[in-house]
Amino acid sequence: MKSLRKYMNKIKPAFMPGGRLAKLQSVYDGMETFLFTPNTTSASGVHIHDGNDLKRTMITVVVALLPCLLFGMYNIGLQHFLAIGQPAASFWTMFLYGLLALLPCIVVSYVVGLGIEFIAAQIHHKEIQEGFLVTGILIPLIVPVNTPLWMVAVATAFAVVFAKEVFGGTGMNIFNVALITRAFLFFAYPSRMSGDTAFVKTDGILGIGDGQVVDGFTGATPLGQLATHVGDTLQLNNVVGTPIGTCDAFMGTIAGSPGETSMVAILIGAALLLITGIASWRVMCSVFAGGLAMAAVAHACPTPAYAASLLDPLAQLCYGGFAFAAVFMATDPVTGARTRIGQYIYGFMIGVLAILIRVYNGGYPEGAMLAVLLMNAFAPLIDHCVVSFNIKRRARRAAAK
Repeated sequence: MKSLRKYMNKIKPAFMPGGRLAKLQSVYDGMETFLFTPNTTSASGVHIHDGNDLKRTMITVVVALLPCLLFGMYNIGLQHFLAIGQPAASFWTMFLYGLLALLPCIVVSYVVGLGIEFIAAQIHHKEIQEGFLVTGILIPLIVPVNTPLWMVAVATAFAVVFAKEVFGGTGMNIFNVALITRAFLFFAYPSRMSGDTAFVKTDGILGIGDGQVVDGFTGATPLGQLATHVGDTLQLNNVVGTPIGTCDAFMGTIAGSPGETSMVAILIGAALLLITGIASWRVMCSVFAGGLAMAAVAHACPTPAYAASLLDPLAQLCYGGFAFAAVFMATDPVTGARTRIGQYIYGFMIGVLAILIRVYNGGYPEGAMLAVLLMNAFAPLIDHCVVSFNIKRRARRAAAK
């Protein structure tokens, strides 16, 4: 590390004003602050004094996402080999296949997103923030594995520019950037974001996993099966004759977006975020409470017209992207509520809306994305109402004295 520090100090003058690479000063600053902890402090506008910085916070979230990322790679391979009728393939073969399938999406996400942030920082002569470290890995985890790379690039560029940079960059965005990417893809290319071919990769990669898809395989997610086959038994891994159990959904060995299928991996990440104090337990717990409450109401009044209402409340939390959204999306401190009471309201409403949309909207079998984005828009209003109520309460208490 000392030799790297010396090398960075050696080339630094070339990136400073007057140097031959002065136009790339933000690029150098971004690399330096990523490799080494800055020895500078904020001069003004500081509301919280803490030894933690944005880089440590973002890296902690990335580490919390690793269980979802690693299991997602394995599950991509598992779903593929089940599709071609080779369930006896080794763990490492499945994992390698998933790695090769997901890696290009990760690379595209980071190259496009960070490239735009580097350019924006240089144009505005600002430091490059580490916010996209998390967004860049969230995007591949929430989009279907068969999403074409050019679509990922277009959606990422749109989200970074119009949902982040136009608002002032990291910490100023109103909506969650990763979910804006997912929403853009869903509304711009709906046929590629759902259906039987979106979530299970059936082609071989570099000679790994070559084979023909078995008869009876559809590739639909459990929620997709509910939306299109009302009253039918959910099929495990879409192979006819093997029904899905809640345990399968909890472990994550079902079709879906790479990071959203395994409740176990998500809960490991949640534990790390809560232990380190990065995520708000109020928001996280409130989302699950709201989801359970709405799922219980729907399950108490089941109807064949809305097949998702037949699922028991615990199963509702295991399917789709509900748990992932509760842990990694709703807890985003930038786009969520800031007041304590507001966080309870914000999280509870996300849980309620996610299940409400999922159960009673026949055209969209998942509701977590729309619920989080909708409550992102209402988070400032919730905080305003909470603060206003507190001011009025204190004013009444002062007048009574």
